[in-house]
Amino acid sequence: MTETTSSGQQGLWQEGSAPSADAQLDEVAAEIFKLDPDGHRFAKAIRTSIDLLLDGQHTGRYRWEDLHKTEKTHAGTLIEINIQREFNFSDGVKMDYSINGVDVDCKFSQSMNGWMIPPEAEGHLLLVVWASDRESKWCAGLVRAEAGCLNMKGKGNRDGKRSLNIFGRRQIRWLFRDAQLKENLLVNLPQDDLSAIFSFTKSGQARVNELFRRSLGRVVTRNVVATVAMQDDYMKRVRGNGGARTSLKKEGILILGDYARHVSVARKLHIAEPGPGEFVSVKVRPLRADDDRAPRVILDGQTWVVASPDELASVPAPVLPSVKSQ
Repeated sequence: MTETTSSGQQGLWQEGSAPSADAQLDEVAAEIFKLDPDGHRFAKAIRTSIDLLLDGQHTGRYRWEDLHKTEKTHAGTLIEINIQREFNFSDGVKMDYSINGVDVDCKFSQSMNGWMIPPEAEGHLLLVVWASDRESKWCAGLVRAEAGCLNMKGKGNRDGKRSLNIFGRRQIRWLFRDAQLKENLLVNLPQDDLSAIFSFTKSGQARVNELFRRSLGRVVTRNVVATVAMQDDYMKRVRGNGGARTSLKKEGILILGDYARHVSVARKLHIAEPGPGEFVSVKVRPLRADDDRAPRVILDGQTWVVASPDELASVPAPVLPSVKSQ
């Protein structure tokens, strides 16, 4: 059965489906869906792991390709750890986790079907995980590492690790497939925009200002701000009192945060709504007579609509609603 969840992710098995020949696999699948029906907890653990590896705040890196070989190798361990922390799985007897009393080994690969399975995991259940930061997608499934599901040992693999063969890949019980991973905005911005942002080599504030100029209407996470600012006090670069909100106000640009009153502004203007730890910048201008059907919002005693990105601001952006009482 295929079910599309409210978050747009796909759960390919649900409790109540016809049981398989592997009762333990069914039990583990049911427990995972009980803990994470729409996959948002898995997605959170994967996103956190990738961001920790990139360490953009201290390195300025935002692409998987920028990682060192040893860091890429460490990705599987980090994702394994963060999944265990997120779900509070107990340690397994021989494998990574104990889920509903069943030993389960966690395997991550940045390339689909690239999971390498050591001899000690043969016969055990595997939680196989794949993610692509560039595609903003991830998958997770369960499979039993039976001998008939594994390729022959490769000559160059001294550890005796083997991958799933074609039959084994077909046995994967996909829990979530091609599910949405929170976007890494810097991976998907045009190169011209990235070059402009990072051209300010000596000023974190200038880079953050340019980031919000060039990402109008798109969600910007705190991690992206930290990567661009490359400073310990990166949140200061967004706020008023000298931050991007102050600098861009004269250009007609508002920076909305995750406060309820800011989210309400985004909703009324029909633009992306910032979630926890997120921002959305928008260029606005006063309502004109020909704006009959344009989404609008009243701010600072005046009615405003979304301006086009290349439109020169005739007046500064309005003052956003106070959030002190929220």
